[in-house]
Order: sequence, then structure tokens, then C-alpha cells
Amino acid sequence: MSSLTSRARGAVSRAADHPGLERLTRAGFIGYGVLHLLFAWVIARVATGGPTEDGDQSGAMQEIADEPVGLVLIVAIVVGLVAMALWQVLELLRQRRPTEWIASAGRAAFYLYLAFSGVKVLRGKKSSSADTQQDAAEGLLASSGGRLSVVAAGLLLAGIGGWLAVVGFTGRFEKHLRVGEMTAATRRLVRRLGGAGFVAKGLSYGIAGALFVVAAWRYDPDKARGLDAALRTLAGEAYGTGLLLVIAVGFAAYGLFAVTEARYRKV
Repeated sequence: MSSLTSRARGAVSRAADHPGLERLTRAGFIGYGVLHLLFAWVIARVATGGPTEDGDQSGAMQEIADEPVGLVLIVAIVVGLVAMALWQVLELLRQRRPTEWIASAGRAAFYLYLAFSGVKVLRGKKSSSADTQQDAAEGLLASSGGRLSVVAAGLLLAGIGGWLAVVGFTGRFEKHLRVGEMTAATRRLVRRLGGAGFVAKGLSYGIAGALFVVAAWRYDPDKARGLDAALRTLAGEAYGTGLLLVIAVGFAAYGLFAVTEARYRKV
């Protein structure tokens, strides 16, 4: 049995270290970065009251779907996201620590979720994850057990947001990077981009999670629309425009950080 386990681990390691998968994964980080830059643009438009699709990553892909090279870009992003998900699945199979296993599983699921949103756009369907979340919440809110599920989802999302903010403030993201290959100036730039980006994402997910809890408390499915609801709720506040523009800059910083990961991420 131990010999079989060793052979299985060896096969997983060889697959994870395959040069082809590494190249696709690194290209995927570029696409992931572009997606965040597009999302930053969506946030800025929400802040200034401009017409937008849903205020989340699926809305960002909808924004470029009708552009001349939009569908080609979405195809490239989807392929890269699938490669990133496969890489994380293989990393999951190699992990021994439960926390790392959970982290890899969460990343893989999120990359596949974004890839599925992109496929829906390519098939000509309106990819509204906000509508999907609202519909699901509306069904769950019809029962007391369902309301507890929405609260749990909100607390989980808020917890993820808090953790992302901690990662940004402490610079924990650097442990995944080959910092030894960076110049001092590059490392300072990457640290600033990553710090701003993770904090901005953490704030957005934290607000979205809090709104899920509000949706359950008040029986208001409109609040259970994830990032879209969080951004539009902020837009309605007196201080919302300024805060949203700061968040947009943060997401743009994360997008540039993700592009640097294509070069320096440990894959």
C-alpha cells in the first residue's frame, strides 16, 4: 500500500511539475490580472454612476464580450483559469497540512467558478453570478434553516475578506513568490501592489459577507448579490464614491500584482 501511495504521489508531482502546465498556469496569472483590471474599471463606473453590467468578475467579462477581440481574450482567460485550477488540484493532492489543503481547494473552486462564468459568456448567455446568488438566497430565505445557511455563507465570505485583508497588511503573499529573483526595487513594488490589492479585495468581500447576513436578518434577497450588492450599496452612501474609487485602485493594483505572479509565483 505504501509503495502504491508513493507511486501515486510521484505521478502527481510529475504532472504538477510538467513544463506545459507551468507555462499555461503562468499565462493564466496574466489573464487573471487582466480580469481584475477590467473589474477595477467596472467598480470605477459604478462609483461614477455610469452604465455597467453586474459589479463582479462576470460583469467584467460581459463588458468586453462585444469588443472586436473580446471573445478571444475571454477564451484565453478561461484556458488560463482552467490551468490554474488544475495546478491547484494537483497541489492539493500533494499537500499534507490541512490548512494548505483547504487553501488549494478553495483556489481551485474559485478559478473554476470564474472559468465557468467565462464559458457562459462565450456561449452567448448573460453570465450574472449576482442574479444566481440572489435567486439562491431567495429560495433559502423561505425557511428558517435556509436563513441560517445564508447567514453562514455571509460569515464565511466576511471571514475570507478579513483573511485577505490580513494577508495584504502582513505581506504573507510573499511566501508564494520567488522573492530571491527580484531586485530590491521590484520587491518593493510587488509588496505595495499586493498589499493594496489584497486589502481592497478583503474589504469588498467583507462588505459582501455582511450584506448576506443583513439579507437573512431582514429577508431582503436584493442584498444577497455578492460583490455587486456591496459595490452598489457603497455607491448609495455619501462617502461611497470616494471609497469605491479607492477600492477600484486597489483592484487595479491586484491586477498588476497578478501579472507579476506570472513571472515570480512558485509554480
